[in-house]
Amino acid sequence: MKVCIAEKPSVARDIAEVVGARQRKEGYYEGNGYQVTWTFGHFCTLKEPHDYYSQWKAWRLEDLPMIPSGFGIKLIDNNGVKKQFGIIETLVKQCEEVINCGDAGQEGELIQRWVLLKAGCTVPVKRLWISSLTEEAIREGFDKLKDSQQYDNLYAAGSARAIGDWLLGMNATRLFTKKFGDQKAVLSIGRVQTPTLAMIVQRQKEINAFVQEEYWELKTIYRETEFTATIERLKNPEKAQKGLEYIQAHLFEVTSFERKEAKEGNPRLFDLTSLQVEANKKLGYSADDTLRYIQSLYEKKLVTYPRVDTTYLSEDLHPKIPGILQSMAYYSQLTAPLLTQPIPKSKAVFDDKKVTDHHAIIPTEVLPSGLSSVEEKRIYDLIAKRFIAVFYPECKVANTTVLGQTGQVEFKATGKQILDPGWRVVYANDAQKEEGDEEKLMPVFVKGESGPHEPRVHKGKTTPPKPYTEATLLRAMETAGKQVEDEEMRELLKDNGIGRPSTRANIIETLFRRKYIEKKKKNLYATQTGIDLIDTIQNELLKSPELTGNWERKLRLIEKGSYEPAVFKQELIQMVIDLANEVKSSTYKVISIAAEPPAKPEPAAKEPKAPKAPKEALNLETLQCPKCKEQLLRKGHTAYGCANFQACGFKVPFEIGGKKLTDKQVADLVQKGKTGKIKGLQTEAGTEAAEGRISLDSAFAPVIS
Repeated sequence: MKVCIAEKPSVARDIAEVVGARQRKEGYYEGNGYQVTWTFGHFCTLKEPHDYYSQWKAWRLEDLPMIPSGFGIKLIDNNGVKKQFGIIETLVKQCEEVINCGDAGQEGELIQRWVLLKAGCTVPVKRLWISSLTEEAIREGFDKLKDSQQYDNLYAAGSARAIGDWLLGMNATRLFTKKFGDQKAVLSIGRVQTPTLAMIVQRQKEINAFVQEEYWELKTIYRETEFTATIERLKNPEKAQKGLEYIQAHLFEVTSFERKEAKEGNPRLFDLTSLQVEANKKLGYSADDTLRYIQSLYEKKLVTYPRVDTTYLSEDLHPKIPGILQSMAYYSQLTAPLLTQPIPKSKAVFDDKKVTDHHAIIPTEVLPSGLSSVEEKRIYDLIAKRFIAVFYPECKVANTTVLGQTGQVEFKATGKQILDPGWRVVYANDAQKEEGDEEKLMPVFVKGESGPHEPRVHKGKTTPPKPYTEATLLRAMETAGKQVEDEEMRELLKDNGIGRPSTRANIIETLFRRKYIEKKKKNLYATQTGIDLIDTIQNELLKSPELTGNWERKLRLIEKGSYEPAVFKQELIQMVIDLANEVKSSTYKVISIAAEPPAKPEPAAKEPKAPKAPKEALNLETLQCPKCKEQLLRKGHTAYGCANFQACGFKVPFEIGGKKLTDKQVADLVQKGKTGKIKGLQTEAGTEAAEGRISLDSAFAPVIS
C-alpha cells in the first residue's frame, strides 16, 4: 500500500479521485493500492524552552541566552491535530511507500518532513511536485514522482529558518521584555518583523521631522502648452514677482524641439509580491487578503501555485500557452488576436534560468465559472489580463521635449503620445488603467519660433516623504529597503529580500496585531509603541533590513546546497550570545511601552500569560453570524466577518458612517440587529446626522437608520 499525505482535506480529495482511492475511511481515502490522508497546517513545532529545561519556563534575564544543545520537535497541543496525526502514524507504519503530496514549497516541505519524522517513517518517500491542482497536473505529477532526497536542501533551509527564528525570537523577546518592559506587555522581537517595523519607524520619523516650506515657480503658456522655468525654485514671493515682471517683458522663443519614438516593454507576469502590490494599489486589498484570495483560486484549480518569487515561465510551458489562451472564453476578444499567429518565445517571459521550484502565477485551462466572491473575481481578472498582456506587442510611444526661453530665463515642457497601444489594449476598458496611460499631446514646435505667451507665478509647498502603503512596504521588503523601480534590478535583489513572498503578508499582519503599526486609509504609520520599541533596540543587526536580507540570502543558498545549515545556525547562535551580553549590560532606559499583549504569539516567541480581561470585556469572536450562524471572525484589519464568508458574505466593517464601532456596538448589531443611538454618523449624502442607529437590512447588510 502507498500512503499519500496531502496538505489539506480538499487537496487529498482531488488526489484520491485521480489515483482511484474512492473509498472514504476515518481520516483518509483508500483504493487502487493507495491510502490518501492529509494534514491541515502545522502539526509539529519546535520544542519550547521549558521542554528542554524546566527552569526556562520562567522569563529570567539570568537564564539568557537559551541555546539548546540540539533542537527537537513536538506535536501541537490540539485534539484535532493529535487525532489526525495518529491516523497518519498508523498508515505510515503499515505501508510500503510514502508519497509526500504537501504544498510544493519550503514551508510545505518542512510541515510534511516533521510529520514523517515524528511518525517514525522508515519506508522510501517520493515527492509529488506540481504547480497546479488540475486533474491533468496531478496525473502528470504522479507520472513524474521525484525522490524525496532531491528536496533535502529545501527541507534543510526550512529547518534552518525555523531554528533561526526560534533562537532570535525566543531570546531577543525575553531579553527586551525583561530588561526594558513594564511587565504589562511583551516586547516582541523577530528576525523579519523587527527590521520591517524599523523601516516604517524610520519613514515615520522622516515625516514627523519634515518642515514644510513654501516655494514659487515661474510658469508660462505658449501655444496652449504649459512650460516651467528650469531655474531653482524661488524662496520668496518678491523674487518671484520680479521674475514675472522680467519674463512679461520678453517674447517666448523655442530653442529646441525633440521628439523620439520609443517602446514601452510589456508588464511582467505576477509573482506573489507583485500581485499583492497590484491588488493593494488598484483594489485596496491587504497583502494578507490577497494571499487568501489567490490561495482559494489555486485550490479551485483556476490558477497555478501562488507562493512564488519569479515572474518567468519555464521554457517547456511554451507549447501549452495557446491552449490556455484558447480556454479563456471570458476574455476571447482579447485573446483572439494572439491565436492567429505563433506565440513568440521571448526571454522576457520564458527563461529556465529565472525559474526555480515554480514558475510565475498564470491561469489554468479551467474556466472560472461560478465564482461567488467578488474579491476572487477581481484577483483572477488581474492575473488573466496580465497573462494576456505579456504576449501582446510592445506599446509604441513618442516622447517630446521642448525647450524655450524668455529673455535669459529657460523653460521646459515634456509630453508623451501613445502611437500604438500594443499591450495597453488589454487595459483599455478598465476603470483604473495601468500607470502611465495618460497622454499629454503637444503641437509641433519649430526651433527659433517665438511669440506672445501667458506667464504666471505658481505657489507651491514642499511635500514630506510618503508614508508606506502595503504595496510600497512589500516592495521595500523585497529589496531589503532599497528604493528600486527598475524591474531587472529588483529581480537581482530578490535573494536579499526580507522574508519570503509567502510570509510577508503575515509579518505585516503581526505588526498590526501587536499594535506597532496602524492604517489610515491606505497609508501605514508607526504607532508610538512601535517607535518606542525600535528606539529601545540599540543593536543595528536586529533592525537592519540589509543585514536581515543577507540572512535570507544565506537561507536561499542553503536551498541550493551551497551554504551549510550548521554554519548559518552557528552564526545566529553567536549573534544571540553577543546580543544577550550587550542588552544585559545596557544602561539605556526607554519610556514605558504600554502595548496590548499580542492576540496570538508568533511561533518564534512565546510570551507570559496576559492579565485576565475584565468581566465586561467582549470577545467578538464568540458571536455567531446572524445570517448563517457560523462563528464571527476578525477579517484582516478592516472588518468582522463570517467564518464561512465565501459562501455567506456577511461582514461588519470596523468603521461605518465615519464612526469606528465599539465592541458593544458590533455585538448589539449582530445579536439584536441594531446598535444603540450613535451621534455624528455620516449619511451616504455626506451630511452628519445628530444621532442615528446602524441596523441590519433584509439582506443582513449594515445600514444607517
